[in-house]
Amino acid sequence: MISSVAEALAGWAAQLRPDQADLDLAQRSLLDTVAVTLAAREHPVARLAAGLPEGARWAATGHVLDFDDLHMPSTAHVSVVCVPTALASGGGALAYLAAAGVMARLGTALGWRHYAAGWHATCTAGAPASAAGAAVALGLDARQIATAMALAVPGAGGVQRAFGTDAKSLQVGFAVETGIRAARLAAAGAQADPTALDAWLALVGGDRAAVDLTGPAVPDGLAIKIYPCCYALQRPISALAGATAGLDPATVRGIVLSTPQACAQPLIHHRPVTGLQGKFSLEYAAAAALLDGYPGFASFTDDAVRRPEAVRLARLVEVRLQPGGTWLLDGELTAEIRLADGSTATARQQYPPGSPARPATAAQLAAKLADCVRGLDTDPASWTWDNAAAVLRDAALAGAR
Repeated sequence: MISSVAEALAGWAAQLRPDQADLDLAQRSLLDTVAVTLAAREHPVARLAAGLPEGARWAATGHVLDFDDLHMPSTAHVSVVCVPTALASGGGALAYLAAAGVMARLGTALGWRHYAAGWHATCTAGAPASAAGAAVALGLDARQIATAMALAVPGAGGVQRAFGTDAKSLQVGFAVETGIRAARLAAAGAQADPTALDAWLALVGGDRAAVDLTGPAVPDGLAIKIYPCCYALQRPISALAGATAGLDPATVRGIVLSTPQACAQPLIHHRPVTGLQGKFSLEYAAAAALLDGYPGFASFTDDAVRRPEAVRLARLVEVRLQPGGTWLLDGELTAEIRLADGSTATARQQYPPGSPARPATAAQLAAKLADCVRGLDTDPASWTWDNAAAVLRDAALAGAR
């Protein structure tokens, strides 16, 4: 039995000694997160977040395109919280891995019930994890790390109703701001009861017994997104794009998608009218997969979502949800595309490219990074934990001119 969740996680973070596999994951996460942040440098949310502290600003900007990685067991976007936390706190790979490990473990303890209730786990698990990572970056001891996590409890909130609006990415920024502020207060001598985290965990439906300190720094690894939209859309887009290559969308008369109910939990926009809403619409994702082949940045603009042919195809989608499920890749997605000549095209898929069970290839990662930094004078191959903050600052200045 652990004395308290905060003390157990703080002790783990203080004693963390990453191996090469951990460091490789940290470097990949740095590149992926900085790239998706740069890709959103001119997004309206980036301008809205301009008045926030650096860590919060980078997190909000890095999340708005929904192109950042995901920890599958916790359904939490780990790196968009933990990379900005480490960079803004003057830390490196160790601070990132401490934050990411705490976030993955705390998020797993929160579990599917927490996510299914409508919480945004990236924010709820993210605020205490950010506090832990910032505390490690500041050189605090285990007692102070636990205090920082407890001080972050009041800011550990965020709900899925924000999905498809500016608030989704902004509340991720708020979580990082909360965590860094909590660590700095702990460093200054602020006191808190570490068991506050246990009390909060119980209130929001978590299970302290599920906190597992074993395994690699980030247990179960991280899923890398291939498409810039909600992770719940990675599988249907991949399946449909593969099954309909070369097919004329004008001949489509019906699309039937079957999937466990859990896999559609965050997909709350059925008739989207904005690009942000399109990122959380199963119906629009099906239309974009048929129309665009590879739905990239251009597929998730307001104009793209409102295309007459996209609207027509989205209205043809019938979603059949099977009861149950406990994660976003539960079961299998099946798709049936009915054509004007009476024939059908079908597809089935469980693991999309980029998932831990089907890791992104080096070519896929390189293509993603290149797409994100297009038009910028920077080379992802040169990014390190020592210069990444400067890369983000320089890009922000360039975008403001």
